[in-house]
Amino acid sequence: MGSSPARAANIQAIVDYFESGVKASAEKVGLELEHTLVHSSGRPVSYADAGGQRDILEELAEDYTDVTRDAKGNISMLSDGTSDITIEPAAQMEVSAGPFADLNDALACLRTFEERVESAAGADVDVMTIGYHPTMKAIDLELIPKVRYQIMNEYLGGISMYGICMMRGSAATQVAIDYTSVDDCLRKLRLANALVPVLSLVADNSPVFEAAPRPHQLVRTEIWNKCDPARCGTVPGVMDPGFTLEDYAAYILDTPAMVNISTGEPRISDKTFNEIYANSPMTEADVEHALSVFFTDVRLKRYIEVRPADALPAEHAVAYAALLKGLFYSDENLDQLDRIFANVSANDIAQAKLDLMESGYGAQIYGHAAGALADQVISLAAAGLSESERALLKPLAELVASRVTLADMTIQEANE
Repeated sequence: MGSSPARAANIQAIVDYFESGVKASAEKVGLELEHTLVHSSGRPVSYADAGGQRDILEELAEDYTDVTRDAKGNISMLSDGTSDITIEPAAQMEVSAGPFADLNDALACLRTFEERVESAAGADVDVMTIGYHPTMKAIDLELIPKVRYQIMNEYLGGISMYGICMMRGSAATQVAIDYTSVDDCLRKLRLANALVPVLSLVADNSPVFEAAPRPHQLVRTEIWNKCDPARCGTVPGVMDPGFTLEDYAAYILDTPAMVNISTGEPRISDKTFNEIYANSPMTEADVEHALSVFFTDVRLKRYIEVRPADALPAEHAVAYAALLKGLFYSDENLDQLDRIFANVSANDIAQAKLDLMESGYGAQIYGHAAGALADQVISLAAAGLSESERALLKPLAELVASRVTLADMTIQEANE
């Protein structure tokens, strides 16, 4: 590992960052939803073309009036205090909304955003919530002009095609949940990772991969399995009883940085963060950057980010957020999940993913029928929600009860 005088300080800096996320109570949920914009002809809506994403952002700035621009004057983020709007590598448009104490407000927020984007984009553009680009191969989708994305494209593309697929073709739904202590954080990290295969199944919305019918179920799962194993999948050791925040911090330090910002100008790097910051304590900005270039199924920041779901229609995205809220903000449900997933290991999670990709609801995972386990998870979540939020769970509950996914339904409709 070599000499690293600042290692202990940097582990502590990362741990301090995690601990600064401890909340007095866990009540609110954040939601991120990526949208793919496609012309009615199937042609992608690019960033720089007339009427493209850049122009759409300028129009959206009339409603999202807190505007951040890059050095060239391009909008990098819009905000209205509740929602932040950003552009992902191949011009996927992301809304980061909340956090919300009431998920009914989340649904209203997403609907408002989508109405505004549809109006700004025009009648020729479909604003889609789907897990993978419906008409294009990833390599044919243009990257937006952002140095960080150019570096990531080069680095991940050197590992496999799936890094390109992840950056350019995929779109996601991500949910952020809170923790109230270090122990609560570690418990929720473990349980969320155990739930990843089930969540991937119920939120499967990728009927197409690389401009062709999907080769199997859970396309997103394969993309992340093969994108960059060093920074994807399950955090090493997180399922072990003795896992600590210090262990998580060591994992961050000992992984290649991919994007090095220590010199001010981002550049590609295969050095670890431990090597880059061997002699200098990491600042909070350094820690935030380091955490941002990890794409594990469940990622820790100042909240726990649950990441395995495809992009979903607004009602289903909020149902998915309600599922996680009902599970993780109920002490009784946490106890139940502890019992259900008591002996699940990282290897079990990896095997469950493979089995679900092959067989979907027909798979056996963790010794249970996948459908029965999904039923149990839905039932627990419903019991953990208020009456008004329980109603929001319905779109996802109906899919599970029918043993179909949104991807299945799209394929069935196309074949009719």
